[in-house]
Amino acid sequence: MLEYISLTILIVMTTFIIYLIIYIHDIPYEIAKKRDHPHQDAIHVAGWVSLFLLHTIWPLLWIWAYLYKPGEKFLQMEVAGAGSEEQGKRIVQLEKQVQALTEMLNDFKITGAQEHLRENQHG
Repeated sequence: MLEYISLTILIVMTTFIIYLIIYIHDIPYEIAKKRDHPHQDAIHVAGWVSLFLLHTIWPLLWIWAYLYKPGEKFLQMEVAGAGSEEQGKRIVQLEKQVQALTEMLNDFKITGAQEHLRENQHG
């Protein structure tokens, strides 16, 4: 009788520990979901991967989940002068240069083809 009680306690405790480990590994995902983190799916998958990596990346997942603050830009770089009038002028200038180069290339193709025809007629 004592063996059955011991076996039951062993099974219950093993099951409890397994579920506890899974619950703990989902904490970063729950944090990310609560904060509407843009990488919450990646954090969730990495939590499962962490189970197989002997929990080595789990602290990094916790930090990753807490890095995001709702309402703030997350891991985005701002380009200096983005959308400025100076940038617009530069874009127009570059478009003119591209158009001029395209015209020069077309002229070169036409004159090159004409010279090739002349050489074939004389030769």
